[in-house]
Amino acid sequence: MNPLNAIAVGFKEIWANKFRSLLTMLGIILGVSSLVAMSALVKGMENGMKEALIAIGGLEKVRVEEQDIPVWQQHMADQAVGTTMGDVHALLRSAPLITMVVPEMRTRNITMTRLGKSISPWNFIGTWPNAVELNQHVMAHGRMFNEIDDENARNVCVIGTAVRNALFGSPEQIGREIIPIGEFVNINNQRFKIIGMFEHYEAEQDKKARELAKDKPPEPKGGPERSKGFGSSKGSSRSGGFVFDLKNNTVYIPLNTMWLRFRAATGVSGAGSGSYSRSSGSSASSTSGSTAEFVPDPRLSTLSIKIADIDKMDEALQQAKNVMLHTHKGIEDFSFRTQENWSEGITQAISNARMSGGIISAISLLVGGIGIMNIMLASITERVREIGIRKAIGATFFDVFTQILVESVVIAIIGGLAGLFTSNMLVKLLVAMSPTENTPVITMESMLLAFGFSVAVGILAGLFPAFKAAKLNPIQALRYE
Repeated sequence: MNPLNAIAVGFKEIWANKFRSLLTMLGIILGVSSLVAMSALVKGMENGMKEALIAIGGLEKVRVEEQDIPVWQQHMADQAVGTTMGDVHALLRSAPLITMVVPEMRTRNITMTRLGKSISPWNFIGTWPNAVELNQHVMAHGRMFNEIDDENARNVCVIGTAVRNALFGSPEQIGREIIPIGEFVNINNQRFKIIGMFEHYEAEQDKKARELAKDKPPEPKGGPERSKGFGSSKGSSRSGGFVFDLKNNTVYIPLNTMWLRFRAATGVSGAGSGSYSRSSGSSASSTSGSTAEFVPDPRLSTLSIKIADIDKMDEALQQAKNVMLHTHKGIEDFSFRTQENWSEGITQAISNARMSGGIISAISLLVGGIGIMNIMLASITERVREIGIRKAIGATFFDVFTQILVESVVIAIIGGLAGLFTSNMLVKLLVAMSPTENTPVITMESMLLAFGFSVAVGILAGLFPAFKAAKLNPIQALRYE
C-alpha cells in the first residue's frame, strides 16, 4: 500500500471522528506539554544555580584553608606556622598549573560609620588587587586599589552597593544613585577613602522581584515590610541569592593595610613589628633593639588559587600540595576546598528534578498510549466488514497492518505537535503565575525528546490493534454484523 495513501486514509478517519480523536490525543498532548514544560523549569533552575557558581569564581577557583594538624603530626604542632605570604610566593614560583594566587586577611567586629550611619560588612577583606578578577567582581565606579596602594598601606577601600546603601542611602531612598567615590568613612575609628564601588549583583529572581516592586503601589504605614529592592542586604532564600548578597556586602582594602591597621591588636607577643614584604612574604622588623608587645599576625585567613585547566584539577592540586608541604616543613595543616562539591550538588539536584518530572510525564504519555490503543481497537470493531472487503479483493496482511499502524502514528504525531504548542502556552502561564522565579528555558533537545516519545507511544500503542486487524479472516469479517 502506498504510504501517502495510508496517511491520507489516517487523516480521513481522524477527521470523521473529530471529537473522539481529540479525546484520544489529549493524553499525548498533556504528556508532551508537561515533559517540555518540566524540562524548561529545570533548565531555568539550573541556569540560576550556575549563575551563582560563576559569581563566586567558577570551578577553577580553589580555597586553601587551615585545618587541624593530623594526629600523627601532633608532635610537630609547635612548628606549624599556618598559611602565610611565604606560601603565596612559593606557589607563584613553583606551581605552573596555578595561574593566580590571591591572599586574604579577614578580621571580625568591623564597623563602618559615616554621619551617624553604620554597617558591619559581611565581607571585610584585606587582599591583593587581583581579587577582583578571581572573585568575578566588576568595577562600576572608581577603581580598584593597586600595588602602590598596597605597598604604602594606604587607607583606601572598595565597597559593594549594600555598604553604599547603608552609609549613603539607597537609590530608592534618595531618588537617584549615589556614587560615593572620594568620600571618607570611618572603619573602627580609622579614616578610609572610598576609591571604588562594585556593580550591584543580584540573581535573576531578585532582579524580577525588584522590577515588579517598582510597579506596585507603596505599602501603607504599618503594613508589611517591602523588599528593599536594589542593593538590598537581606539574604535571599532563592537558590544562589545569598552569593550575590554576600558580594554586595563586601569591602576590600589593601592587604598591607589590613595587616598593619587591624591585625596588630590581635597579634602575638614577639620581637619587632612592621609590615609584610611582598617580595619575601615575611615580616620586616622595624625595631631598634627593643621588644614590642604585639606583632601583627602574619597568618592569612584564606588563600585562593585559580587553576589553569579544569581538566588538570587533580594534578594542579597535587602540585600545590607539594609546594605547601615544603613551605610548611611537611606539616599538613591545610586543606583544599574546591567548588566541585557545589557543582556536583547542582548536577544531582537537576538530575533528581528531571527524573521526577520525567516519571510524571511518562505516566501521562502512557495514559495517552492506552487511549490510542483503546480507540484503535474500537475503530477496528467498527470497520470489520471494511477490512474483510479489502482483504477479499487482495489486501495483504502487511497492507492492513500498515494502515492501522499509520493511523495510530498519525494520531500520536498530531497530538505531539499540539503538545509542543501547548507547552509554550503552559510555560507562559507558569511565568505569569510566578514572575519572580528563574525564567524557564525551552530547549530544542526537550522538544525533540518529547515529540520522539509521542511518536514511539503511537507506534507501540498501534502494534496490537494493527496485528489484530491484519489477522482477521476475510470470510468471517464479511459475515460480521
